[in-house]
Amino acid sequence: MTSFLPILHTSYLRIRFVFGSCALQALDLVDQRSVTCVSSSSGWTAYQVMVGSGLLCSQWCTCYTSCHYCPCPAFTYTVLRKNESLLFKHILATYLSQTMGLSQQETLSDQRMSRILSGRAAATDT
Repeated sequence: MTSFLPILHTSYLRIRFVFGSCALQALDLVDQRSVTCVSSSSGWTAYQVMVGSGLLCSQWCTCYTSCHYCPCPAFTYTVLRKNESLLFKHILATYLSQTMGLSQQETLSDQRMSRILSGRAAATDT
């Protein structure tokens, strides 16, 4: 279990019991502060999770907690196709970071938010 999370061991065991192996992966994303809540002045909200970082760029996926959807291929394979988990690690990370108060917050213009929601941009794109 990661050392910086304000979570009790018994809470971790409960989360792991319900959500399986994705619980540790989700907690790791929270611990790395990889979850950003993006919102616009018109009230739209989504979560972006950093799913990879390299020397030249970082990759983000936009998760929609209202419908439990993540656009990454692993979600399609593990949750929709193989039905291996109740919830995907990126979506669970958004719930945990929100509950624990550890998600980054970013306010965007409506135009930028529209691009994110349509899948044409990430919050960090210029």
